[in-house]
Amino acid sequence: MLQTSIHYGLHFLVPVAFAYIFYQSNWKQVSLILLATMLVDLDHLFATPIFDPERCSIGFHYLHSYWAIGVYILLLFFKKTRIVAIGLVWHMITDAIDCYWMG
Repeated sequence: MLQTSIHYGLHFLVPVAFAYIFYQSNWKQVSLILLATMLVDLDHLFATPIFDPERCSIGFHYLHSYWAIGVYILLLFFKKTRIVAIGLVWHMITDAIDCYWMG
């Protein structure tokens, strides 16, 4: 229960707080963009079973692959893609924390 609460708190609360702290003039729009990066989890639909609480997403799902993570990191260096990249990288960090927690 604690792990789940922390996982989803990191996915939903931290991006909003980040947007509020670093993008005060348009934090609502940035929050929506950061939260929209949760769509990266659509790759879970291609897994069997779709949800497995014992499975680490990192390195398993297509959009959670190490290649994809490398692309997300590269996107941080371009101003036009930076906010989306921040959301994607944060999503991967959050999932990696969850994997670490599972052992």
